[in-house]
Amino acid sequence: MSIPRVIYLALTLFGLILPWYYNLQYMTETSGAFNIVDFMAAAASTPAGQSLGWDLAIACIAGLIWMFLESRKLGMRFFWIFPVLTFSIAYAFAFPLFLFFRQGILEAQQEKEPNA
Repeated sequence: MSIPRVIYLALTLFGLILPWYYNLQYMTETSGAFNIVDFMAAAASTPAGQSLGWDLAIACIAGLIWMFLESRKLGMRFFWIFPVLTFSIAYAFAFPLFLFFRQGILEAQQEKEPNA
């Protein structure tokens, strides 16, 4: 496996573990419940939280648009899984996972090209 793919895979794992570590802490503080409305209100309760929230939202929208266009260009199947993973797990998980699969396709295409 190439170095970029290893890096993307490591970021995928960090993008799964780190956000969910804090999500689980939040659920512990709220008696094991995960109410999305309360979660969003807590995240937006400070200017710092609002800044991070908007930063993530804008990056997520741009990233999902790019992932859609890139997946069509490369003929990647099952694009729909990445928005699902973004909103069910975390963008920090879904985006590097997309990059991992994209890099695999690019490397496979490069191997098929005749050497010039």
